[in-house]
Amino acid sequence: MNPVLEQMLTHRSIRKFTDDPVHDEDINAAVEAGQMASTSGGIQSYCALRIREEDTLKQLVELTGGQTKVLRCGAFFVICGDTRRHRLLADRNESVYDTRLEAFLLATVDASLFAQNMALAFESMGYGICYIGGLRNDLPGVQEVLGCPEGVYPLFGMCTGRPADEPILRPRLAPTSVLFDERYPDDGRMLEELEDFDAVMLRYFRERGAGDRIWTEEMVGKFSTPRRTNLASYYRAQGANLD
Repeated sequence: MNPVLEQMLTHRSIRKFTDDPVHDEDINAAVEAGQMASTSGGIQSYCALRIREEDTLKQLVELTGGQTKVLRCGAFFVICGDTRRHRLLADRNESVYDTRLEAFLLATVDASLFAQNMALAFESMGYGICYIGGLRNDLPGVQEVLGCPEGVYPLFGMCTGRPADEPILRPRLAPTSVLFDERYPDDGRMLEELEDFDAVMLRYFRERGAGDRIWTEEMVGKFSTPRRTNLASYYRAQGANLD
C-alpha cells in the first residue's frame, strides 16, 4: 500500500490536542494543498478564516454547543463558501450577478473539497483534525461574531493540532454499501447491508465503552426531527439564492 492510502485509511477525528502550536509554514502548506483540490470551472469559491483571538474563540465555543476543543486546539478555522469575489467582479464590470441554487451548491462543494485536502495535508504532517458542524447551530450568532460580508457562507469549522489521544478507528460502511454497478440496489439488499453494519458498529461501541448502541436506530432518531431550521433564512440573508 502506498503512503497516501496508508495516511487516508488511518484518519480519526481528534478531539483532544496538546499545547503545541500549528506552525505558520505548516498552515500555509496545508492551504496550498487545499487549493489544489478540484474546483468547478476554476471558480475557487471558498475561503478559510483562521481565528486566533481568544475572546472570539470563547464565543465560538458557546455557539458550537460548548465544544471546548475550538479554544484548545492548535489552530481553528472557519471554512466558508465564498462567492464574494465573484460579486465584486460583477460589480466592477457592471454585470448582473444572478446566482440561483447552483452557485450555492458549487461554493459548498468547492469549500468541502478544499477543506478535505487541507485535512489530509495536516494529517500528513503529524497533526490531527476535527470538523465542527456545530458551527451551524447558530449562524446568526456566528455572523454577529465574525461579520462575514454578503456572499460569504460559513459552513463548518476545523480544529487542528497535535493529537493528545489516539482514538480507535471508527468503522465505515462496507464498500459494497456505497459502490454499485450501473444502478442503485434494491431496498432489500440495502437494508441487509445496514443490518450487517449494525454488528460492526456494536463491536466498536463496546470497545469504546459506549454500551450496546444500535447504529440503524440512531440514524432513525437523527433524521426524525428537523435540525438547524434557520439555515436557509441565514444563507438567504447572506445573499444566497436557493431557488
